[in-house]
Amino acid sequence: MAEIKPFRALRYTKKAGDIANNVCPPYDIVDDRMFDELCERSEYNFIRLERVYGENCHERSAAFLRKMIAEGVMKKDEKPGYYIYEEEFVYEEKTFVLDGLVCLCRTYDYADNVVKPHEETLSKAKKDRFELMKATFCNFSSVYSLFEDENGYVQRIIDAYRKNAAPVCDFVSDDGIKQRLWKIEDGVICAALTGFFEPKQLYIADGHHRFETAGAFHKYCLENGIECDSGYLMMTLVDMQSAGLVVLPTHRIVVDMDIDIPDMLKKLSEFFEIIPLSGADEIKDALASNAARHAFAMVTKGGEVRLLILKEAVDVGSSAVSGLDVSVLHGYILERILKIDRENLKNQKNLVYTRSLREAVEAVENGSSPAAFILNPTKVEQIRAVALEGGKMPQKSTYFYPKLIAGLTVNQFKEV
Repeated sequence: MAEIKPFRALRYTKKAGDIANNVCPPYDIVDDRMFDELCERSEYNFIRLERVYGENCHERSAAFLRKMIAEGVMKKDEKPGYYIYEEEFVYEEKTFVLDGLVCLCRTYDYADNVVKPHEETLSKAKKDRFELMKATFCNFSSVYSLFEDENGYVQRIIDAYRKNAAPVCDFVSDDGIKQRLWKIEDGVICAALTGFFEPKQLYIADGHHRFETAGAFHKYCLENGIECDSGYLMMTLVDMQSAGLVVLPTHRIVVDMDIDIPDMLKKLSEFFEIIPLSGADEIKDALASNAARHAFAMVTKGGEVRLLILKEAVDVGSSAVSGLDVSVLHGYILERILKIDRENLKNQKNLVYTRSLREAVEAVENGSSPAAFILNPTKVEQIRAVALEGGKMPQKSTYFYPKLIAGLTVNQFKEV
């Protein structure tokens, strides 16, 4: 089902200087301070292409791309190939290695049942990415997708190839993650990888906006007679059983509203067992020990911390989506009790998201929030189940760590 193919990536050359100074995190997690730091590091830093704003911003990105290509700072590889992307990182004092296969994947409609989503998207983000693609004819950042490989076939190919081949990139990024890239040009190996994915379904882990934008842009090109290879987008494929997969929770901080804590606790008691904790230091262990149940930590004004465990008598429904912790939190607490409706949730009007437990706790302690809710991470098998059912999780339900770095490979499907 999944049609993938090798490609000639547009990549930085030695003229750009140290590759570590030119790559960047995904544009949507780069704030103004980080943007300035990246730009100061190198006049060619990739963030100048990805994170654009202001008047004629997308055209300026295209002009900067043309400049780098003209100066030989970026150049397309002579031969097509697949790229092996590796991130080696430490999380909670344990070392992980995440392997991905960077390729081109055909743009599909979700109705084709080949590439499966699991999250809702926002139109504003898609419009920005569409205009950038329209100006540059590039996929700057890869979509991150998962696939099933019970027998480890792809991993064996990757391991065998790396044993005798030197990486084309090998450096440590600012966050301490070891970043490596290899290129496979061998026709036999490439054909074997292409064939392996023909019967496969793919599950988007990160990059729903980019995937949907690429599909919309391909239709735009067809409708307007624009000749280019827009029917494919850059994708990094990761084995769903990979030991390097780490999914982090995204916690919820309530803002811009007052909460009557005694009243809320009374309403919560109808659905949840409420267990007082002595402080924020107990949250992590309390959640981990109750990971098999729907459990949350709630921090409220005055530094009070409570563990909320959904009562067994409460029926959350039988669908994969309704059985998620994040769905229970949204449905029973944020919507039903706090009356934050779905429109406000979608627009992040009364809610701020963070991956940092400490940040969530401090928001309550410093008075900027009346309450914060701490979650366990969503499991990879839950994401697969939701995707297979055609369901959509609430926004910010998953955070695959680490993010794929931007700037190692670019899919340029038409010269500008």
